[in-house]
Amino acid sequence: MKMPALSSLRALAISAALLIPVVGLAPASIASAQTQSNDLAAVNKAIRSITTLKARFTQSDARGQIQTGTVLLKQPGHIRFDYDSDDLLIVADGKSLYMIDYEVAQQQRYPIRNSPLGALLDPSRDLTRYGKLIATGQPNVVSIEARDAAHPEYGTLTLIFARKASAPGGFELTGWVAKDAQGNRTTLSLSGISYGVPIADSQFRWRDPRPNQVGPRR
Repeated sequence: MKMPALSSLRALAISAALLIPVVGLAPASIASAQTQSNDLAAVNKAIRSITTLKARFTQSDARGQIQTGTVLLKQPGHIRFDYDSDDLLIVADGKSLYMIDYEVAQQQRYPIRNSPLGALLDPSRDLTRYGKLIATGQPNVVSIEARDAAHPEYGTLTLIFARKASAPGGFELTGWVAKDAQGNRTTLSLSGISYGVPIADSQFRWRDPRPNQVGPRR
């Protein structure tokens, strides 16, 4: 299996229209500016309100390749993607994001803060500073594009939320679109989401696939 680039978190069923940024506010829209600001703050709070999350994911890339699996999220900074169809594992251990391919015995590491997923996993990445609302045309859907203007090489992450009273902070994360500095875009959708489930720290350890490396990693 070919080792994926950082943007290989890819998904299905999120409209490309959600990636079109809002260029500006016409005078008639000034009244909605406060609502948009409130949504940014509310979504930022909702993300940090997630203690744990377990869900199924479906992801796809620009070539139409589709993969499915299970994702575990534990804040702050921990995530694990287990793929159904191959030996690929993606894990963040609180500091770094690792891509492990057991088929070819390779491992790659990226600092969380330097990846698009930093918007979701890095508690210092405040969406009220790094995010902007993207028009969706659907009152119950909120889309936020997160990027660090000072570091375009980190890429962007467009997070998609549905308003849902029972979700943490009233917003349910339904998926995202990741785009790296080279313009490679992948999208991901979540289903069967459970919040607050027990997730042991051991879920974010793994076996190093490289020769002469012994024991689990964190």
